[in-house]
Amino acid sequence: QVQLVESGGGLVQSGGSLRLSCAVSGSRFSIRLMGWYRQAPGKQRELVASITSADTTNYVDSVKGRFTISRDNTKNWLYLQMNSLKPEDTGVYYCNANTFTMNYWGKGTLVTVSS
Repeated sequence: QVQLVESGGGLVQSGGSLRLSCAVSGSRFSIRLMGWYRQAPGKQRELVASITSADTTNYVDSVKGRFTISRDNTKNWLYLQMNSLKPEDTGVYYCNANTFTMNYWGKGTLVTVSS
């Protein structure tokens, strides 16, 4: 079992920055892939950024150059640094962890970017 708890969301003006954090507990050494997803109002959940166990990262085109996914060496924390935020970045951001057999989700943290 893996438990994920997100924090760091809030209200920010367009052009501002936020750093999301995800506390990872449980069988974290079984995790092979982690990511941040977001769900905007009325839209499907989409992958924003991911990081493999080898620290290979991937980003959706709309956030490349603005967002950075990272984690600490102990693998207890996953981060998403978000810069130059835009109103279209608004949504609930979810932390995700994938093992070979299971997919885990946090409850999400709301990010609102005002224009």
